[in-house]
Amino acid sequence: MKTRLPETEPTSRTRLEAFTLIEIMVVVVILGILAATIIPQFMGTTHDAKVSKAKSDVSELENALERFYIHMDRHPTTEEGLKVLVTAPPGDESKWRGPYVKQLRDDPWGHPYQYRNPGLHHTSSFDLWAKDPEKEGTDIGNW
Repeated sequence: MKTRLPETEPTSRTRLEAFTLIEIMVVVVILGILAATIIPQFMGTTHDAKVSKAKSDVSELENALERFYIHMDRHPTTEEGLKVLVTAPPGDESKWRGPYVKQLRDDPWGHPYQYRNPGLHHTSSFDLWAKDPEKEGTDIGNW
């Protein structure tokens, strides 16, 4: 016959289990070490994404400028700038078949794309670029 223990004494089956403070601290330290090793790997991805976006935008604008050239037999002047891709230049409304882009967007850093005709890099056509403010002296252009 089995004897039954009084219910006030904890047995291995009824004992409450919980984490100790030391166990919780060990887990927090391990998570901190993992975060310290993983987070730096993702720090440069934001800048890389902005550079990729700028390269893509420069390529898209360059294609739009070439379509403008086909219809107008000229590239926009520096004074006209990129706005002629959205609205017709004064006096040439009959030849203009735009808009060549839906809207002009700023570069990923919030600045307008730069345009120059004739260009310094492309003396027979135009230069189109964005300035990378995170890396001084670095331009992302069509050259």
